[in-house]
Order: sequence, then C-alpha cells, then structure tokens
Amino acid sequence: MSIPIHPVSQQTRSTCPYCGTGCGVLIGSVGGQIVSVQGDPEHPANFGRLCTKGSTLHLTAAASVTQQTRLLRPLHRAQRGGEAQPIAWDAAMAMAAERFADVIRRHGPQAVGFYGSGQLLTEDYYVLNKLVKGLVGTNNLDTNSRLCMSSAVAGYKATLGSDAPPACYEDFDHAETLFIVGANTAWAHPILFRRIEDARAARPSQKLIVADPRRTETADMADLYLPIRPGSDVALFHGLLHIMLAENLVDHGYIARHTQGFEALQAVVAAHTPAAVAETCGIPVADLLQAARWMGGHTPTLSLYCQGLNQSSRGTDKNAALINLHLATGQIGKPGAGPFSLTGQPNAMGGREVGGMANLLSAHRDLGNAQHREEVAALWGVPEVPAQPGLTAVEMFEAAARGELKALWIACTNPAQSMPDQATVRRALERAEFVVVQEAFATTATCDYADLLLPATTWGEKDGTVTNSERRISRVRPAVPPAGEARHDWAIFTELGRRLEALLPERVAAYRPGVGTLFPYAAPESVWLEHRESTRGRDLDITGLSYALLDTAGPQQWPLPEGGGSHGQQRLYADGRFPTADGRAKFAAVAFVPPKEAADAEYPFSLNTGRLRDQWHGMSRTGTLGRLFGHVSEPAVDVHPDDMQRLGLTDGDLVRVRSRRGEVLIPALTSGAQMPGQVHIAMHWGSEFLSGRDAGGERLQGVNALTQPAFCPTSKQPELKHAAVAIEPVALPWQLVAMAWLPAGKALVVREAVAALARDFAFFSCVPFGDEGSGDDGSADRQVGVLLRMASAKAPEAERIAPLIAQLEGWFGVQASDTLRYDDAARHQHRAMRVAGTGEGEGERLQAFLMVGQVASQAWVRPLLQERQPVQALGTRLLSPSAQPPGDVVSRGKQVCTCFNVSEPHIMAFLPQCSGTEGERLGQLQGALKCGTNCGSCVPALRKLIRETPMAIEAL
Repeated sequence: MSIPIHPVSQQTRSTCPYCGTGCGVLIGSVGGQIVSVQGDPEHPANFGRLCTKGSTLHLTAAASVTQQTRLLRPLHRAQRGGEAQPIAWDAAMAMAAERFADVIRRHGPQAVGFYGSGQLLTEDYYVLNKLVKGLVGTNNLDTNSRLCMSSAVAGYKATLGSDAPPACYEDFDHAETLFIVGANTAWAHPILFRRIEDARAARPSQKLIVADPRRTETADMADLYLPIRPGSDVALFHGLLHIMLAENLVDHGYIARHTQGFEALQAVVAAHTPAAVAETCGIPVADLLQAARWMGGHTPTLSLYCQGLNQSSRGTDKNAALINLHLATGQIGKPGAGPFSLTGQPNAMGGREVGGMANLLSAHRDLGNAQHREEVAALWGVPEVPAQPGLTAVEMFEAAARGELKALWIACTNPAQSMPDQATVRRALERAEFVVVQEAFATTATCDYADLLLPATTWGEKDGTVTNSERRISRVRPAVPPAGEARHDWAIFTELGRRLEALLPERVAAYRPGVGTLFPYAAPESVWLEHRESTRGRDLDITGLSYALLDTAGPQQWPLPEGGGSHGQQRLYADGRFPTADGRAKFAAVAFVPPKEAADAEYPFSLNTGRLRDQWHGMSRTGTLGRLFGHVSEPAVDVHPDDMQRLGLTDGDLVRVRSRRGEVLIPALTSGAQMPGQVHIAMHWGSEFLSGRDAGGERLQGVNALTQPAFCPTSKQPELKHAAVAIEPVALPWQLVAMAWLPAGKALVVREAVAALARDFAFFSCVPFGDEGSGDDGSADRQVGVLLRMASAKAPEAERIAPLIAQLEGWFGVQASDTLRYDDAARHQHRAMRVAGTGEGEGERLQAFLMVGQVASQAWVRPLLQERQPVQALGTRLLSPSAQPPGDVVSRGKQVCTCFNVSEPHIMAFLPQCSGTEGERLGQLQGALKCGTNCGSCVPALRKLIRETPMAIEAL
C-alpha cells in the first residue's frame, strides 16, 4: 500500500471501531474531512500498530464513500417495499415516539423491543438502557453482543462471581504456556497476535497450544495443535483436568483456600480418561497428555478464547470448564496467568458495564436480583425496574415473527445479516407494525425493512468512551463534524426519551420527587458521570476516573475507585478473593453435551462460520474498499480435498449448501484447513454480497440462512459455530460475469443498482476489488473495481436479455465505440472488452469486460484486468471463449500482503534466496518486498510460507 502524505491540519486521538482489542488511532483531518489514520504510539493496547482494517479506516471515510453509502438524512417509507423519502428530524422523531407510545398504550410495554450493538459507545448504551428499562418499563433490550460475548459473561459469573476478565495484554509477555482455544487470533485480533509473536520471540521457552477444528494461521504457529471435533471443548477441558489430577499438577492448597465445589467436579472428570477424551475429541492421547503437562506444569499459563467457545448451545459450560483448569492449578491473578476472553466488538465490554442487555442492569447488577433492581430504580428516580426477564436476541425476533412484538427499534447493527435463522428474522421484520433503524450506513440489508431510517454518527464523528478486552477505558473523540444530518446515538435516545415522557404521562407521574426528566443530558460527559456514579462500590468501580484523567493519563483499566490513585488495576484476584457471597470461586461441574444439531445422512457436513482477516462483521464499512478483498476476494465454502473429490467438484463450482432452515448457492473451494466432513463459510457473506433465488422463487439470504437459533440455556447465545448441512453440485449453465475499474464516486452506486437484479437469478454475487495502483489512497480520482457474477438454469427470455446486457454495459462502461465485441444470439453468447491506454506510455490495459453465456475465459481475463497487465499484444484474442489463455498470460497470483499488494508467487520466487533461521528469513523477505512491515496481519502467512519453502543450495 502506498502510504500517502497529507497536509494534516488537525490530529485527533481516538480508537479503532473494529474488534475488542481497543487500538488507539490518530486521525488526521483537513477542512472537516478525514485524510489519514495511524496507530497511536502512546496507546497501551497497540503502541502504534494497526491491522489492515484499522490502517484503511480513513479510506472508508472518504467523501466518495460517504456520499454513496452513508445514511445522511432521516427517511420514511409510506409503505413497505416502497422508496424511502426524506423527512425532517422533528417530524421523524415525533412519528417514532407516537408510534411506539401507541403500541405501548394498546399492547403494553412488552410489545416493543430494542436491539442495539457492541459498537455503540458506553454513553449511547447507558441512555438506551435507561430509556427502555426506566421509562418504557420493559427489559426487551438486547444487542448483537448476545451473539458475541454473552457466554463469556455467564462463564465468568458462574465461576469467578463477576463479569470481569482477570488478565491483561501484558500477560502475553509473562506466560510460559499460551492456550488458544476457539479463536483464530491471527485473523480476529491481529494486533494482539503481533504482541504474542513478540512475546514468543522474547521468551523462546514459551509454548503455544491451539485447539480448533480448523487449522488456521493461528494453529500453524502452535507448538502443539489439537484439531478437536466441533463442540467437544468441554470433554477436552475435563480430560486435561483428569490428567492434571493424576499427575499431581493441581494446586491443592489454592483449591482449599480459595474455591468451593471441587469434589463435585472431580466426580465428573473421573470418567474423562485420556483414551475416552481422545476418542471424543478426535486427537491423539499423546497430544492430550502433552497439553495437560504444559498447562499444569509449564506455568504460568494464560488461556485465550473467543467465539469458538461462546457461540455454542453449551457456551457457558465451555467457558466455565476452561476456567476450572485455572482455578485447579492456581493460575489466576498472577503475571502471565488466567482465563482471558477476547472481546469480539469494540465496546461489547462497555455495554455489559452499563447493563445494556436483557438480563443485566447498570454496573454488573443482575436483573433477577431484587436488591439490584431497587438500587438502579433509586439511582434513576423511577418507582421500579421491571422484574420480568427481557427477550434476548433470538427470542426477540422469534417473538416478533409470531406477532407478539409490534414495534422494533434497531440501532447500529444489521440483524438481517448477522442473526441466525434468517428466514425467521426477516419474517419478524416484515410482520412488525413499525420498524425504526438507527444507522450510519444506508446499504445494510436491515435498512430495506425499515419504516423509518434515522442517520447516526459513526467512527471519526462520535464522542464518548469504550472499554476493551482488558477492561481498559479509552476516550473516543470526534475528528470531523457529523456527515449530513447524522446525530449521535445518545442524543437520539435522549430525544426519544423526552418525547415519550410527554406521551406517557402516567410513567412520568410515578417518578421520584425532584426528577424532572430521566434524560437531562446535554453532552456525552454528563451521561458518563451518571454511569460512573452507578459503579460506586461495585466490582468495576470507576469513581476515581474522569474524562480529564483519560485525557491526561491516557486509557485506564477498571476498577479505579475514588482515592485509588491515577491508574487502574492490571490484574484481578491476586489475593484469591472473589466477588462471591463467601469470597471463594466456584468450580463448575458441567457435563459434556455435544452440539445441538448432529450431522446425519441427510445433512452430513458440520458447518463452521468465522471471520476473514481483512473484513469486519457485515462489511458495511470494510466492504466499501476493494483492497480489503485482495486476501479473500469472493464468497466461498471451504471444503476438504477428499470431500471435493467425492462430490465431483473443482474449485469455483457452484454448490447448494442446505440446512434445515435455508440454503445458499456459493462457489466451493478446496481447503485442507478443516477435517473431512467439516466445511467453513465466512460469517461476513450476507445478502448484500451473496444472494439469488431458490427453486421456489424465495430470495436467498446469505450464510445465516443456514445457521441455527438454538442457544445456550444460561447465556442465550446462539450456536452460530455449528450447523448440520448438505452440499450438492448445482448446474446453472447460463452465466454472466462483468468486471470493471470504475471511478470511486460511481462504483458503490453501481453495486447497489446491480443488487436489484438478484431477484431474477438463481445465483448472484457482487464484490469490489482493488490493487496497489488503483489510487486507493482516498483521492477523488481513485478507481475501485467491481466484480459481478450471476447464473441461472436457463438464459433469460429474449425480450429480457437485450435490455439486461445494455443496462449492464452502461453500468460497467463497455458501451464505447472502441469496445471489442462478440455476439451469438442463437447460442446466447456475448462478450465485450473495453481496452484503453494509460496515457503514460505503458501500453493498453483492460478496463472492463462483460461475458454472457460462455464465461470460461474469465479465469485468465480477470487477472489481466485486476492486475492491470498490458494487453495490446492480445488484440481480438481477448474475445476467445477458451479457458486456456492465448499466448503467455500469467497471473500475479494470490495476494498475501494487503498493504503492499505482495502476491504469493512473488514471495515464493524470492524466498529460496533467504537464509538463516525463520526469523532471519522473514526479516530478509520484509526488507526486500516490504510485506509484513506495515500492519503485520500477513506475518503468520509469511512464516508459514517460509517453513514450507526450503533454502536454495547457494543460500545455505
């Protein structure tokens, strides 16, 4: 990536809006426009480093992206399916308040639901929580954090007594054994993985164990890799404890002084012998023994875990069983030791702190605790907080689908992409009487279902605080004014609350004396100060913290009580005291229960979902940048080579992946990352990028049409990590491929226009792309690539095909008179190629093409365009339909380094010349090609290539 130098007139400290690492960023802006971003070298989470997503944040804020994707004014749909029309803010808020008040009056407060996001700031969350539980009088408030961290919360509370991760990032440097389970840290938390790499380099004795059904880049770095069967984590943890007990690797003194319930746990793990666990998990006994000995004897031991444990119908049990290992060995509260959940979203932790979920209250109070409800009611000045449990994420949309919830308010999230069992979710959105979507981006799937769209601020515009995985609170500061008419989320909730107070006078009449309004806020700090007071005396006490201290001393970890000094607490439970009734931690004697849905003869494959390295959630932000599709360019299902052969598939063949809830058509790719019988689809591929129609004409809805709503009975987190699916080849002989470099100000508009065609075809995929030379630097004249694929069982009718081709040629710019063309109407064949000179004496390049019918040649035409290779020597041979290229056409190959657009063949050509240790060869590679020297996200892939590539004889 060429790193542009901009004349920055202002630099603002803030944080990255992606994963829960909580990286600090310095935002450069000029004249109200963000022009650059770099890691904050003073932020203790990242010390200046950023991953590919963070280092391209400024590009997502470019004016061309904002004008094409942002929701810039309130919009109202007079009827479902109609065009949304602009509406003034005052009229929009009056409508929203009146419609919700009407539902509450007619059906009661339990008839409305609010669904938020782990990307809201703590201040946003606090006002929303108070609005729903304090004013409206319902606990029907949940967030997409339910899909992310609720099992980790429940696991901490069941064992340690509170939702408080006891470890910190510095513990990477002190651990002798790192145990990563259910997490691909190299991709999901790249900056933390850089810190792990540094720790391993500094401590050669440190051992890394990775347990994961897929052999990820994280697993490739392990000293010991345990490819356990999906869902077998509890059996693994019990098996490890069984061995630790047998070999006297537990700390009986710690158990006696600081815990309770160990005898019951011993009775459970007694049956988990090495042989039995090896059979259940599908791993060798020797590896199980080695893992137990390192974790119990090669201490201190630090465990890192994420969605592989959380997104399970037994997620709480998995979390608790892992924590059991740390309690049994006394590996908690010490440098380098402890269970450490890695948060999936930037402020999922902050949302938990303010009680912004259906079963929580402010400052880690429990909804089911009457005293806690009384404390919050007193703090807010309301007569009571409702005791009736609220609907959690899956329950909320199931209730709306049944007609029980009449109105939904959705803020800063995209449930029509991210929730499991999409058929039910979309039925809920259709059946609800009134749906409000409060959102920064107008391009999400959920926006299509909104009656009212309210524009919210986003990264670079927001003001408040967030809390990261290590309990560290950081300030989020605005670098530029809100785009268009966007408003801050806390301000929208505040106005809604004040309007509802006027419309629900019976609720206001019950306020405590002296309470004029529940929403007296004029700025985010006034919200935060009230939240701060709610923490007094609680385990997360931050009464000693202030915005001013965050500004002067930097980000701080909680707890930091009043009088507790200027810095928060790094580690918890060093004294062996836990926030339980008797001060002791509790062992969880949980049984191993397999995944809810087992593979069988009808659905023989186990589907896993997970993150891509360079993408974030539903890609409403990262999906605007072509360069972030360089590493993984298109939707695909990863299938083991043996299964590909058995199904008669080759790479790129379309398959139908079908579960008991829905189906998706998607290309298949060979991958040895998972075992036979297991397949993987990235969580990001929703209907915005992957769609079509099934045999009955119903629109396909992306990967989460397949996933299941079964959830953990304790945490209510759904089992997104496992579903039983069938895979079958699909014959769609009529295909269309279009590809072009387009002006940045047009590319996203074209993608949205093209998406409307999905309803007419069985398969549809449209993604951006970019490269080193695409001007992807935020400049106004940069170009963005667009790649469209469509397929059907038969060609469209004659009266449809000509207008379709003309429309697409116009969008993709292949209508010029100098376009090369081939047409065979009888065979439904059409090819058009637009070639243009660069104007720099470098010859002609392919700018755009459209292929209809026979598209085999796209395999070699596509890299010509994407890599901007000279094509003048090919002439009309560009129109050849053959899958074999005419002449010497060679692709640059798979991209490894996104920042500098370095491909695998380029790396492989240079590697044999590198000599020395793995680290020395990596340094030589980085020095020559620059790959891995900016964000470092590709370093695990580089190390793998180094290990697989022998040195040339002359380099030895």
